[in-house]
Amino acid sequence: MSYLHHLECSVCGGNFDPAILQTFCQNCQAPLLARYDLEQAQTGIDRDEISRRPKGMWRWREILPVFAQENMLFLGEGDTPLLRLYASGTELGLTQLYVKDESINPTGTFKARGLAAAVSKAKELGVTKVIIPTAGNAGGAMAAYAARGGMQAHIFMPADTPHANQYESQIVGAAIELVDGLISDAAKLAREKAATEGWFDVSTFKEPYRTEGKKIMGYELAEQFGWTLPDVIIYPTGGGTGLVGMWKAFNEMEALGWLESSHRPRLVAVQAAGCAPIIKAFEDGAKSSEFWNGAQTVAAGLRVPKSFADKIILDDLRASHGAAVAVSDEQLLAAQRFLASREGIFAAPEGAATLAGLMQLKEKGWVRPDERIVLFNTGTGLKYISAE
Repeated sequence: MSYLHHLECSVCGGNFDPAILQTFCQNCQAPLLARYDLEQAQTGIDRDEISRRPKGMWRWREILPVFAQENMLFLGEGDTPLLRLYASGTELGLTQLYVKDESINPTGTFKARGLAAAVSKAKELGVTKVIIPTAGNAGGAMAAYAARGGMQAHIFMPADTPHANQYESQIVGAAIELVDGLISDAAKLAREKAATEGWFDVSTFKEPYRTEGKKIMGYELAEQFGWTLPDVIIYPTGGGTGLVGMWKAFNEMEALGWLESSHRPRLVAVQAAGCAPIIKAFEDGAKSSEFWNGAQTVAAGLRVPKSFADKIILDDLRASHGAAVAVSDEQLLAAQRFLASREGIFAAPEGAATLAGLMQLKEKGWVRPDERIVLFNTGTGLKYISAE
């Protein structure tokens, strides 16, 4: 069973009923976050028993939002490897460098986690038609889980979205529409179609449950480190669901009494220099970000001019005493080649951006040689191979 208790506005703290289909707080124009009865869960869940269950994201079902097992759409997501980067660490002078490799998830990216949770919960609440704007990977993941759940899927994506993302969405039955512009332009069209034709919009943070799937990365990381947490987590940040989700997971695990230490990691958001609204807001000391005009980068997943959860992302970065780093396309592509040639990992440009960000932080002396540092590779570089 799930210990899901209610949904809470991230700004005003208002409560919302999870038994009803919800989107976001209309008064605050802010995301809703799932809250669980952690006091009951503390006595009802055996942390070590979860570790003995069959692998996959849904082994954490008590702290995920879906109540009925038949609604848990599963394609093998979760339990991605935590790999020690021996060669890269030696070359960079870092003794405990790791990568959490999300590229082995269904559809090749971490988006599978969030969309598995969101589409499963939508199915449980009676939704039959889901719609999404996407830079590519979220659309492919949404389409796959919609197909698994017998639901219709409609996707709006920029016209320059990698061909692999377009094809993977179409082959599982989704209808796609290409948009001249950015994901923000696609989002406008998706909202209009959702409003006029009754589709349920699963855009980032426009519904409460994608964060829940992403937070399991934090649970897995703690488990893989023997229920302790690393010193630094470096994460590519577009919409920011993963950062928000993992910080939420750390709070939940502390409340459950599962962590062997109260030590928390410093979170680092990495964005492309051609689209860095979170970086600018963080450096300016602002509470929210401004829309980034003229967004441009080869890393499609980082071409997000403004996150709907920018306030939460900035709060979590500051609460963790973290940092925010912008990297050029040249730097992230060089890091992609570096990681591939030293470790045999063909990371997506978004994932490689974390290594480029780490190199900057090391030059500034922000990380120590002996710190336990985790990079997140959020997807496979195979998605970016041209069909031509």
